[in-house]
Formats: sequence, C-alpha cells, structure tokens
Amino acid sequence: MTEEQKPIFASIEEAEKYMISKFGESESFDIGMKHLHLYKMPVFTIYINGLIDSANFTEILVNIQPTQEVEGYTPETEPEFFQFCFPYFAWEPMKSQEQLLTAILGGQVAFITPSGYAFIADLRAYPGRQPDEPDNEKVIRGSRDGFTENIVQNSGLIRRRIRDASLRFELHQISDKGKTDTAIVFMKGIANEDHLNYIRQRMKKIKHDGLTMADKSIEEWLFKQGFHPLPFVRYTERPDITAAHLLEGHIAIIVDTSPSIILVPVTFFHHLQHAEEYRQAPFIGTAVRFLRFFGTFLSLIVLPFWYLLIKHHELIPTFLDFVGIDKKSAIPILLQILIADAGIEYLRLASIHTPTPLSTAMGLIAGVIIGNIAIDVGLFSPEVVLYTAITAIFTFVIPSYELSITIKVFRVFLLLMTAWLGVNGFFLGILGLFLYICSLRPMKVPYMWPVVPFFPQAFLRIFIRFPMTSDALRPYIVGAKQRKRS
Repeated sequence: MTEEQKPIFASIEEAEKYMISKFGESESFDIGMKHLHLYKMPVFTIYINGLIDSANFTEILVNIQPTQEVEGYTPETEPEFFQFCFPYFAWEPMKSQEQLLTAILGGQVAFITPSGYAFIADLRAYPGRQPDEPDNEKVIRGSRDGFTENIVQNSGLIRRRIRDASLRFELHQISDKGKTDTAIVFMKGIANEDHLNYIRQRMKKIKHDGLTMADKSIEEWLFKQGFHPLPFVRYTERPDITAAHLLEGHIAIIVDTSPSIILVPVTFFHHLQHAEEYRQAPFIGTAVRFLRFFGTFLSLIVLPFWYLLIKHHELIPTFLDFVGIDKKSAIPILLQILIADAGIEYLRLASIHTPTPLSTAMGLIAGVIIGNIAIDVGLFSPEVVLYTAITAIFTFVIPSYELSITIKVFRVFLLLMTAWLGVNGFFLGILGLFLYICSLRPMKVPYMWPVVPFFPQAFLRIFIRFPMTSDALRPYIVGAKQRKRS
C-alpha cells in the first residue's frame, strides 16, 4: 500500500462526525453531506453547493449507482475499487484530514470509503463573469478578452497565448483561514531563479487570517510597501500583456477572486506602457509613447510651474503675458489650486459611487455648472479652473491608475515646495522626487532603470517603439537566463 492510499479516518462514521464538528449539523444551507453508493460500496460525500458543477456532479451520481454487477471489494482493495469504478478523470487521494478539508472549502467534492480512505473529485464551478475587455485598459485594435475573478479561467487565458511546456503555474494557498489560491506564473528556463525564490520565501512568511483584498494584500506582504506611494508592481487585466511580460522573463502572480494580475519585477517606465502602442505601426506607436511620457511630465509640473510664474512676474517672458491672472480673488491662489485639485479628486470618487446612468449627468453638473458658478461668485479665478482642468487631462493619460494617484501626491508636494521656497523650492522639489524614485529598489531592481543606472540601448527602447522584427533582448532587470528572444 502506497503512502497516498493510507486511510485518514477509522470509518465512515468517524468521517461524518469530523465533518459535522467542522461545518456543524444543518448550520449552513450550502454544505452537502450525503451517504451514497459507488456501485456496491457505500461512500460518504461532502461538498459546497455554490462552488461545484451541479450538472456534472449529478451525471456522475447517476453513473455510480449499483445498476450492474461489479467485482466486490475488501478493506485493503477499496482504493483500487474506487479508482476502477469512479467514472471521472479528475480525482486524487487525500493524505490528511487538513488537506481534505482545504480541498472541500476550495470547491472540490470529497468521497470517503468505509475504511476511511478519502478522495476528492475536481468538480469546481466558481461563480463569476465572462472574460470581457477591461474598462481601464481598452484598445482600438486587439483582443477583447480580459481576466476574471476565476484563477482557473485566468490560467486558461494565458495558456491560450503561450503554448509552451515550460510555462509554469505554481500554486500556493496563502493565509490561515482564507487559504487563498495564489499562482506564481513563469517561464521555466527563462525566469530568474533568485526572483522566484524571493517570492516563494515571502509567501511562506505570510501569517495572516485572510487576504480579502487579494492582489493588493499580496503586494503589501511581498514587498513591505509601508507608506511608499509608488506602486512596486504592475497590475494588468489583459492576458496579452501578461503573456508578453512572461516571454520577456517577468513573473506573474495570479490571486483567486481578483481580475488583476501582478507583474514583477517592474520599473517606473513599465507603468507608462500601453498595449495600443504595439497595435499600431512603430512610428505611430513611438509618437503615442512620446505624447504619453510628455503628458505624464506635464501632469506633475504644470500647476506648480504656473503658480511659480504668477508669483514671480519677472520670470514671465513677454510672449507669455497671458499666463497671469486678470481678476484678483479674496482667496489666495495657492488655496484655490489646492481646493480645485481636491475637487477633481472628489469628482472622481463621486463618479465611482454614482450609478452608471447618472454618472454623465453628475459629471456635467459638477464640471460645468458648479465650475462656472464658482468663478462667478469669486471662489476661483478662471485661470485656476483652466490649468487644473488641463492638469487633470494630462493625468488621465497615465495608463496605470496607481501611478496617476501617486503623481497627484507628488504634484501637491511640488506645489507646496514652490509656495514655500519659490524658484529654489520648485527645482529642489523636482530633484528630491527624482532622488527618492532613484533610491527605490523593489526586488533589488532599480526603479528608474534604464535611466539610473544608465543603459543607452535599453533607454532607447523605453522611448522608441522598435519594429517587432528587430533583434530585441530581454530586459536586463529580469535577470533572464536567456536574453536573446530570436
């Protein structure tokens, strides 16, 4: 008898008592416990209604009824009897009671034989939605599928794009009570083993009751983010983006119940990439990339720089006389900018919590009517509303929502430094932010690579979308075993 076939209960009766002690007797309507027969052998089955494929389970139950003669069994041959008679391919024996309980809670169906052997059948059918295109990563050209909250479905979307035997989905169950299914996805032979071991070791150290915030909880536990505002990982809901990063040597982390996939290691510039750049001609993709990078820079400096100019009129050249403010207001300009910038953020929060049919009307009311009235009553100067709106447009250019929020925080910091120290504060603020970003090294990878440290060829590829036929190397930061891709 092999180790996998040892009984974990003394009898069916003991198994039933154990399950009742764990789930209660008729305390949860979705817990199913039934005595059945596998042909002539009685079995005790346990499952959770909302997590199984009821139609498939019913068909199996019909097929295992004692409608025909099957050779008998003995306590020693129960595992062989189950293996021979069970009409389903996705089953496996259980080695311990804890393993069995975890499998049941994960949506699998348990079968326990008279002598206490336990088997589980994978009949999971998690509730969820269809893999529709994600709202925050839309493209004009390209696939329209996106990740869902189902880890099995998400793995299938990646497998469909990378049909290679070296693609690995390493499953872990994290947290004490939640036991969240988490998969480390990588290309064996390409992904860096040091990075993989780093993630595995950090996952083993997670001692918590549950990870209800899924991917965000994993990020904070893995990278000890603390109060750093910048995102240390890239989130994506697109399978094509995930597949492209895996082939480059990156590592993906799939967390069950979350439609967002974590990609590591990443740099600042990964958060500015978008799939649309690779769906257009290289020249157009490069132009779009330049516009996005420039828009990100402007979203940071437009408001502080404008404030610096109106406070220091001697810095304004003659051809930029229109930059100043025509009509004075009783409220200081700095306070106007802070209120208007915060108002944009409140508008974003309100749009999230507003039902979709009403969101357009709410945006018109808040953005047009309230803005005009605020100018008429003297709360805001027209120029403040104008430059705040322009800055908001530049912020929406950033593909990464996490980075766009961080840029807003940096903008307020730069604005306050400018108000405090004037010209010196503006440039010291920019220098301080640059040095802070350069100091970050999540997973020991420089966050500002390839600018700091400077890699000329990689720097060109950051700003220029080269043709796919060019002989590209895998990024140096991923530490891939094979850097050549063709």
